[in-house]
Amino acid sequence: MTTFKPKNILITGAAGFIASHVANRLARNYPDYKIVVLDKLDYCSNLKNLNPSSSLPKFKFVKGDVASADLVNYVLITENIDTIMHFAAQTHVDNSFGNSFTFTKNNIYGTHVLLEACKVTGQIKRFIHVSTDEVYGETDEDAVVGNHEASQLLPTNPYSATKAGAEMLVMAYGRSYGLPVITTRGNNVYGPNQFPEKLIPKFIFLAMKGKPLPIHGDGSNVRSYLFCEDVAEAFEVILHKGEVGHVYNIGTKKERRVIEVAKDICKLFGMNPENSIQFVENRPFNDQRYFLDDQKLKNLGWFERTTWEEGLKKTMEWYTSNPGWWGDVSGALVPHPRMPMMPGGQTEKYESAKTYISTASKVTGMLVPSAKSIEKPPFKFLIYGKTGWIGGLLGKLCEKQGIPFEYGKGRLEDRSQIVSDILAVHPTHVFNAAGVTGRPNVDWCESHKTETIRTNVAGTLTLADVCREHNILLINYATGCIFEYDAAHPEGSGVGFKEEDTPNFTGSFYSKTKAMVEELLKEYDNVCTLRVRMPISSDLKNPRNFITKISRYDKVVNIPNSMTILDELLPISIEMAKRNLHGIWNFTNPGVVSHNEILDMYKKYINAEFKWTNFTLEEQATVIIAPRSNNELDASKLKKEFPEMLSIKESLIKYVFEPNGRNRA
Repeated sequence: MTTFKPKNILITGAAGFIASHVANRLARNYPDYKIVVLDKLDYCSNLKNLNPSSSLPKFKFVKGDVASADLVNYVLITENIDTIMHFAAQTHVDNSFGNSFTFTKNNIYGTHVLLEACKVTGQIKRFIHVSTDEVYGETDEDAVVGNHEASQLLPTNPYSATKAGAEMLVMAYGRSYGLPVITTRGNNVYGPNQFPEKLIPKFIFLAMKGKPLPIHGDGSNVRSYLFCEDVAEAFEVILHKGEVGHVYNIGTKKERRVIEVAKDICKLFGMNPENSIQFVENRPFNDQRYFLDDQKLKNLGWFERTTWEEGLKKTMEWYTSNPGWWGDVSGALVPHPRMPMMPGGQTEKYESAKTYISTASKVTGMLVPSAKSIEKPPFKFLIYGKTGWIGGLLGKLCEKQGIPFEYGKGRLEDRSQIVSDILAVHPTHVFNAAGVTGRPNVDWCESHKTETIRTNVAGTLTLADVCREHNILLINYATGCIFEYDAAHPEGSGVGFKEEDTPNFTGSFYSKTKAMVEELLKEYDNVCTLRVRMPISSDLKNPRNFITKISRYDKVVNIPNSMTILDELLPISIEMAKRNLHGIWNFTNPGVVSHNEILDMYKKYINAEFKWTNFTLEEQATVIIAPRSNNELDASKLKKEFPEMLSIKESLIKYVFEPNGRNRA
């Protein structure tokens, strides 16, 4: 068995989980190796993962994307790279269902760029391509022999399909151009430093917070787990002893069902599994089992050292000692997280990386991104509805939270203008707070039907369609004024309309258009529809504020309704975007409140001399053109996602009346 000794190694994706353990291990065990790590610092990367090696003289970090051919060629040439260990990839299966083009770009195109650079420079002696056990597809549950390296590749999800596609390119470059390639296919890996979108760190984070552990489906899926240090050792062995042109499985025979993993973590935290495990909707396709034959790697001298109990305990201890390692990870802890909505870890750079990148173009004349140009915030919002009430408030919230944003310039019904906005802004999310509600109220829509259709229907659908083409989540502020109390949902019963209920109110043309577009938007999986009702804010001078409206009327009806307190719920809508939530949501505070109850609060907190008069719906009908919607929406879905959300009456007092009452005092 021949032994390969590299001199200058490039490790891609090395600020990520597995690659950082490999990079630190090699830097520690082989101080004579020069190690250059390349990472674009995506959401699941963190420079702190490389802290053990960052100060070593032969260790260098470069911030950049493997898809940048100029940068990759420059690094290979100037650092005289002879070995590549290619870890950089998008790896979270859930994300691949909702953002598959990103996986194709990173996993296939990025690999292709690296291979082409290797072909052009002609100096690479080893190219180790890191793949996954998922390329084999699902293993039969009763199989006693695992997939071996020559087994057929049968990927079942977009992530594994892109990894299989990348493998085909690696194999082709090995055969066509004689590149010295080696491919690895590994089981699940766990341990310190892993971003908590993955099962084990997610469960640990949730257990630390005392929250339930969400399990996809029934939890019967079987997985094999290897501790990160054992996997790093496997790559050390393959680097030095692996044969060119071969594939190596990195696996374990010790399997566990997902439900068993959850129970083991509950046990570590002293939690009762019966109360702490929550079964949620399964993935579109969730392989039942992956099982590998790892004998070929064992023949090179590698073996698994860490027991499950020991590794899980070490992992738990690390996360409990480093709870702030990743910053805000709330978007990753939901049952079905999606990219690119989750913030990553630290984004500061080593000084050497800044100098390295900024001087590259001066040396070679190639187009290499500067350190400044490749910095990207985790979020950037494109907001439509700048002159509207909600759109204006969204901009102020973004400024307060430090979220970069721009207002859309295009008209919603003009597709080319929307495309231009998206190409110019490059948003991670689009918010639609534009729409026709009427001037001064919905009666206007009755005599301006084509204008209402143009914006509320054609415009909204155009925006949703363009966002879908660009794999962008659209947060669409809709309305709950598409229902009215009926026999199944009588006034005062506490039985509200749910998200899946069919709209039953068509009294106004405005409501007709909103119900119509909501139904059509169900076909777009990139849309989050928020049913807003009778919006209220702490700004009691705003004429759109429901409280302001009724306090100025001569007479008001007195009917309990669901309502939306914008001061509390608009920040929640931003958090929903970060969590990449989609589908229809009743976007109101739980419960109902009547006109008289609101005006009683107004009198108590704002104006003790205030008086009003009620009239009936029949009397109201004589002074308005279009009937008004009255209903209760069931907000339990939103409350479950955001349990801290206040009831409508509590929210009114906390966010509206108490602040205004104090201001008057």
